[in-house]
Amino acid sequence: MRVLWAELRDFRNHAATELGPIPEGLVAIVGPNGAGKSNLLEGVYYALTLASPRAASPAALVRRGAEAAYVRAEVETREGRALIEIEVPAGRASRVQLNRSPVRRKRDLRRRVRGVSFGPEDLEFVRGEPGARRRFMDEAVATLWPLREGLATAYDRALRQRNRLLKEWEGGPPPPGLEAWDAELVATGSALMRARAEAIGRVEGPAAEAFRAVAGYGLACRYVPSVWGDDLEAAFAARLAERREDELVRRASLVGPHRDELELAVREMGLRAFGSHGEAWAAAVALRLGLARAVEEEVGEAPVLFLDDPLAPLDPERQRRVADLLAGRGQVFMAVADEAHVPAGAAAVWEVRAGVVRVRQGV
Repeated sequence: MRVLWAELRDFRNHAATELGPIPEGLVAIVGPNGAGKSNLLEGVYYALTLASPRAASPAALVRRGAEAAYVRAEVETREGRALIEIEVPAGRASRVQLNRSPVRRKRDLRRRVRGVSFGPEDLEFVRGEPGARRRFMDEAVATLWPLREGLATAYDRALRQRNRLLKEWEGGPPPPGLEAWDAELVATGSALMRARAEAIGRVEGPAAEAFRAVAGYGLACRYVPSVWGDDLEAAFAARLAERREDELVRRASLVGPHRDELELAVREMGLRAFGSHGEAWAAAVALRLGLARAVEEEVGEAPVLFLDDPLAPLDPERQRRVADLLAGRGQVFMAVADEAHVPAGAAAVWEVRAGVVRVRQGV
């Protein structure tokens, strides 16, 4: 999978940026902080996924003073070429076309083209609260199987409705309708937990392999569901019944995948509490590389990989090892602030200054 060319108009600080032809291999994006390197990565990644790793609202993508941002790209896949055109108005829903036809649902695009992105915010997957790791698991599910991206949304909807019922309870018998929401929670939650288990089962091996290549020792990555059993639905329902009184007292749902955890450890020590900053950073990078490898195994071709300054916190030897890992992984876009971090053999180098890109030959 390869982005052949891309164009950003009024996207973040890129007023008019045209890129192409874009080569296979690693493209290094170099420039000082605030120049627009991350914005450039974000724009090309947005073309493939209709998602931003940094912006909660698409309106944040529109350059100040502009009415809309525009992103265009052409991607070559084993199924043929895909022309993607996106208009992001500041105050309205985005308009997306794939090969000149309207895209109604994000998954219709994500089934054709795949991208995996790493950025400094991914350190939260290792250092942050369990909710961040649950978010990574759900991102992995949606990236691997776009048709399942609605599982987390369906569960969250059931959870909110059930919690609202519990909060409105004023004592006495359990609130009417709770059993119906129990059934919905069990159905949507069981589907989500099975998908998370399958996704982490695909990611953990490649992630451990990538971490070992960088650090020289292993990374343990284990999905810990809040409910388990051969008959998951029955186990879930039984656990809800056991916690009924506690839930009524606390007026909140206490059982389900919103209590899941992803355990990450090195040398039998939990990374969140005991890992060094370098280990935590390397683990976050390894999780994304593991996901990229899992996607490649699922669809039969490597996704486009986007890395925002992945080398900065690492020592020189581990920087070299990460660069070696990226060789031969298909098309990779990597932003770096330090010219010294541009890997030898980069297919192209893009210099970014104040939202303007200058392309120079590879090194």
